[in-house]
Amino acid sequence: MVRWGFISGLVLVMASVVGLNGQGVTGADWSQWRGPDRSGRSADIGLLGQWPDGGPPRVWSVSNVGVGIGSVAVRGDRLFVQGIQEGLSAVSALRRSNGTRIWMRTLGAAGQNREGSGPRGTPTVDGDRLYVLTENGELACLRLEDGSVVWQRNILTDFRGRNPWWMVSESPLVDGDQVIVAPGGRGAGIVSLDKMTGGTLWVTKELSDQAGYASPIVADVGGVRTVMTLTAAAGVGVRASDGKLMWRHQAAANRTANTTTPIFHDDKVFYSASYGTGGTLLGLRAEAGDVMAQEIYRTRDMQNHHGGIVLVDGYLYGFNNSILTCLEFTTGKMMWRHRSVGKGSLSYADGHLYVLSENNVAGLVEATPVGYREQGRFRIAAGRGASSRAHPAISGGRLYLRNQGTLSAYNIQTQ
Repeated sequence: MVRWGFISGLVLVMASVVGLNGQGVTGADWSQWRGPDRSGRSADIGLLGQWPDGGPPRVWSVSNVGVGIGSVAVRGDRLFVQGIQEGLSAVSALRRSNGTRIWMRTLGAAGQNREGSGPRGTPTVDGDRLYVLTENGELACLRLEDGSVVWQRNILTDFRGRNPWWMVSESPLVDGDQVIVAPGGRGAGIVSLDKMTGGTLWVTKELSDQAGYASPIVADVGGVRTVMTLTAAAGVGVRASDGKLMWRHQAAANRTANTTTPIFHDDKVFYSASYGTGGTLLGLRAEAGDVMAQEIYRTRDMQNHHGGIVLVDGYLYGFNNSILTCLEFTTGKMMWRHRSVGKGSLSYADGHLYVLSENNVAGLVEATPVGYREQGRFRIAAGRGASSRAHPAISGGRLYLRNQGTLSAYNIQTQ
């Protein structure tokens, strides 16, 4: 049996969370990029199957998070989000109940870019610590309670990486005793650091690809713990114990921008990239401590730019450029496509896709291969500057939508 997960040392707090109307919603904290296991899926149940006109009730909205395009992490009674504060790249802890700030920590120079200024990543919660990677490569371990710095180092400087054109965009992966990032240095394409001290544990010497914009995942393949991500040039897999490169599949990537987090299921990994590349499914097989990868299919029907993909009951859902698309995972067969709310990002919970367009429209869509079935939409306030690219987060009966410096929480549980 294949066991897989993305944060072996992470405590997933499962609870019955009492919402505004006193009803219980069972779910897990959204404690890192793309949720508890980086799949874009929330464990929440008892959520609205249809939204009222104007969308679900807004619980609160704040404009104190600073400019940025990363999403939020949720743990217990707190939210964590990155943004530009006091002219620097920073991370803040907010109260989950009302969005007020508990603490804020600046970590270094902020980045400016026509595709959106400020941090791109989402903080990672692990135990009593928070791991944060800025747009200029500052990787910091902070205490969850007060934001004090345990250790900090710059992965671009330390591993001779070069900041990509649209700046560092990945969210750090914590697995067991290590934190894994991709600085894209020569002989250090992917690296592992001791999560308690920041000391280097291993580097992938066989990999010198520059960093892409994707965040890595980790899974067990036939007993071999394996890290998977997209670099600037390929879909890759490295052994989590020592960083050994096990495959490098160039057809899965382009030379412009590889952003989408891979999807792993049933000893297979699905990569997707835009700019004419599309989706690639690789079959994985463990042998003598290594993992071999073989291409199963390629499809032009899932050219995902930045909005992420979710796998639900054997079907992939994501934006093929600007068209929301459903594909059969094992074959790549297209089930349906629809313009929906327009090009954007998505997450999943309780039978539905939560979609957010770059043009500030949120929508609720049934996750079914039968056809496109929309169950409501509403417009959020437009942010200043670039388009809205933060992925929706769903936790404890609430939907969190971030647009540049504004973060809003919506009550999506049933009445």
